[in-house]
Amino acid sequence: MKTENNQIDRVLADVKSDRTSVKKLPTQIEIQNYLVNYLAELLEVKPNRIDVTIPFDRYGLDSATVLELAGELQTWLDYELDPTLFYNYPTVRALSQQLIEELKSN
Repeated sequence: MKTENNQIDRVLADVKSDRTSVKKLPTQIEIQNYLVNYLAELLEVKPNRIDVTIPFDRYGLDSATVLELAGELQTWLDYELDPTLFYNYPTVRALSQQLIEELKSN
């Protein structure tokens, strides 16, 4: 009986460990809000002044700034990003949609 209880305890510990290791994915809105807030802080404007359909380059982001944003976003998401994503998906809305698709597929 004691051996059986030990086995049950180990299985329960494994299940608990698996549950805590599952990472909650952000939503597309959370990613979009992250990007909006980042841009707002960078541009020293209120977040409601950021239009999610306007390309990043219209906000004056150069390649160095895009790389910095990619690094910050990568850290927040805990997911390796290809910096060309910002050029292939040049708006907050397009990028957040692409990122959520990539995160869900991994």
